Amino acid sequence: MLIIPAIDIKNGKVVRLVKGKFKEKVYSADPLYTAIFWQSKGVERLHIVDLDGASRGKPKNIFWVKKILEEINIPIEFGGGVRDLKMIESLLKIGIDRVIIGTKATDLNFLKEAFKNFSGSIIVSIDEKRGNLFTEGWFKEEKGIKIFDLLRRLKEIGFKDIIYTDISRDGTLRGPNIIKIKAILKSGFKVFVSGGISSLEDINKLKRLERYGLEGVIVGKALYEGRLDIQKALKIAKRGG
Repeated sequence: MLIIPAIDIKNGKVVRLVKGKFKEKVYSADPLYTAIFWQSKGVERLHIVDLDGASRGKPKNIFWVKKILEEINIPIEFGGGVRDLKMIESLLKIGIDRVIIGTKATDLNFLKEAFKNFSGSIIVSIDEKRGNLFTEGWFKEEKGIKIFDLLRRLKEIGFKDIIYTDISRDGTLRGPNIIKIKAILKSGFKVFVSGGISSLEDINKLKRLERYGLEGVIVGKALYEGRLDIQKALKIAKRGG
């Protein structure tokens, strides 16, 4: 199981939001330093989101992403404003390991074309709040779309893994929604989860789900607030059995 630090960038600064809204707290004015710091702690992947891009429909912090790519040697997954195939291609060309599809997650024709062209280099992010799917940087509620119907369609296209975020818990330090995560895992996807992780006990609980297909845990606020020791978390995540 991977522990993946989240680096959310807004106006060139590293921030965290609460419940998916732009109620932000700034943790660093230097995203590059933040990325180098997490790499030095032994993490194997970084999760970078361009929050300006998510709200405006086009990545706005590529400058920082390129600087990070120049200085670190672990894979980066990136999302925020990715709305067309050309953008996916350009992000992969600059060195992004995997592009996150969020807002376009409900556009099945787009997903089919993206999967056909890029398959393992993209991953769909499913952002949920009280059973409802949200897109466009968590601004738009996609009424009438059931999470498990979407998962079925993603599987039909050929996707094998997803990112799942309970945005009602994101940035709250309330702990992950274990019941919903278990239900998502029953769909047969390999799952990367985020939202609410606050302690080593949460990491322990999620580690127990690894046997059912939980691949990684994306952690943000708990790391930046000092609530979670990254190296202790990594030790739990790498534990056998």
